[in-house]
Amino acid sequence: MKGLLVVVLSCWSCVTAEANERSRQLALQAFDAAYNLDHREAIAFLDQAVQADPNDADAHRAVAVIAWLRIGFLRGSITVDDYLGSVSKPNINMLPPPADEARRFHTHIARALELAEAELQRRPNDPDAHFRVGAIIGTQASYGATVEGKVLASFRAARRAYNEHEAVLALDPSRKDAGLIVGTYRYVVSALSLPIRWMAYVAGFGGDKSRGLQMIEEAAAYPSLTQTDAKFALLLLYNREKQFDAAMRVAVELQKRYPKNRQLWYEAGTTLIRAGRYQQADDMLSEGIRKRDGDRRERMFGEDALWHYKRGLARARLGRVDLARTDLQIPLAREAREWVRGRAHAELGQIANTTGDREQARREYRLAIELAIRGNDPIGQAAAESLLGTVR
Repeated sequence: MKGLLVVVLSCWSCVTAEANERSRQLALQAFDAAYNLDHREAIAFLDQAVQADPNDADAHRAVAVIAWLRIGFLRGSITVDDYLGSVSKPNINMLPPPADEARRFHTHIARALELAEAELQRRPNDPDAHFRVGAIIGTQASYGATVEGKVLASFRAARRAYNEHEAVLALDPSRKDAGLIVGTYRYVVSALSLPIRWMAYVAGFGGDKSRGLQMIEEAAAYPSLTQTDAKFALLLLYNREKQFDAAMRVAVELQKRYPKNRQLWYEAGTTLIRAGRYQQADDMLSEGIRKRDGDRRERMFGEDALWHYKRGLARARLGRVDLARTDLQIPLAREAREWVRGRAHAELGQIANTTGDREQARREYRLAIELAIRGNDPIGQAAAESLLGTVR
């Protein structure tokens, strides 16, 4: 399972009045659709936006971001779970992305950067021009890390994104939205393993967790088109910092704003599990599963497995063994990522152990270890190995 990579977000909703008004309105509609998981509608809106103004850098970058988001969705890797942990390697082996989405990303991000660079040359002291270039390069860096696994190379590329948004703050200190990328990189560098952190320092980054988090909080409170991005970032970072009440406040706020995004109920439920509030987690996840069952739109890869693994975990902690076992069997029978299957086996092993079936517990733990290794889940692997060692 991936750890925290470069930037989990990219300020992708920065649309300005520089664009053709028709293009701008279509892009805003696309953002709202994407946040509600209406990906196909978002793509259609952005195709129209590019047609309305082929020279709108923001529209081209938004097309690229939707392609990046689609790749994560098709891989099943857009949850907070995917960004907990740390990075210990400069590169991570990853499966190639869907060719059509990758092509769409690269075509539009290149055009966006070409247009934005030309604008910056014309207006070198304009905060908006610096913001746009930084956001585009930040998107490229994030794609390289999260899709291609090029962690170190992405840090080097991201240095300019960081610099451009620091330039925005220097030109206009009131632009708290520029603090989103700057703050995120500050936080991320502080969370890296020591060898990768030194590589980041060599690339020119500084790490300051508390200041980074503060800057993201300020961006989330600042009225702008990047405000929602900042709130999604806080949902992740508050979970990493074990500030679960704060994370829940953000999750509930986002649920109200984007009621069609069923994944927000998943994220709220998993936050409650991390907080040890298992009954509330069961209730939240059950509500989300009902929303999922009534939602005929496309599902994320392995989505059913994730929902039921998490609810099974909550129910196991509540001692509801039969209900937990039923949920935990679903990741083993439906499409699922390896780490999800591995952790489901580990939970089933704990149930077997508590009910006295030691041999079954050992089998489950061994399967959990095997799947964790295959799924690049060192946290799950260590937990399963520890549990196996307790079986007597």
